Amino acid sequence: MVSRNDDMEERAVQGSLFDVGPDQEVGYRVPIACQVAGITYRQLDYWARTKLVVPSIRSAHGSGSQRLYSFRDILVLKIVKGLLDTGISLQNIRQAVDKLRDLGVDDLANITLVSDGTTVYECRSNEEVIDLLAGGQGVFGIAVPGIMRELTGTISAFPSERIDEANEVVADELAARRRRRVVS
Repeated sequence: MVSRNDDMEERAVQGSLFDVGPDQEVGYRVPIACQVAGITYRQLDYWARTKLVVPSIRSAHGSGSQRLYSFRDILVLKIVKGLLDTGISLQNIRQAVDKLRDLGVDDLANITLVSDGTTVYECRSNEEVIDLLAGGQGVFGIAVPGIMRELTGTISAFPSERIDEANEVVADELAARRRRRVVS
């Protein structure tokens, strides 16, 4: 069982990782989003083009431009991947993602998705999950807090880019290394 202090500590860590500032956000490029979410580039590209999961920081604008995905975007990508792996149709996943679209990271951290194979239900408490199961509705569930903890640990090892208010790259670690190599 997690104590209240542990929970508060975890939220503080999440805050420091993902709330860079009111005018800045951290973004991850496509290869990192794919690797962390456990999906292929083709899946990611298709989902972005069909507006299932679009990058909230920066979308592609022609050849050579880079999409940037936020932590929340990658969390939703992992949720979609989990739902696909359990056999839910992409059409039903779209309906579930539409319901999740307006939720922030903190809101997502408090839900469990339960499905009967066709419909995806959003549960915010253990009682709701039990009621759903008792009614014969649920077959499997995806605990979003568990996915979030896993993602938090995994993604911190990857390079990120800080974005300012105008959506311009403030600090790209890879570009900085290239510049240092060229200057040396």
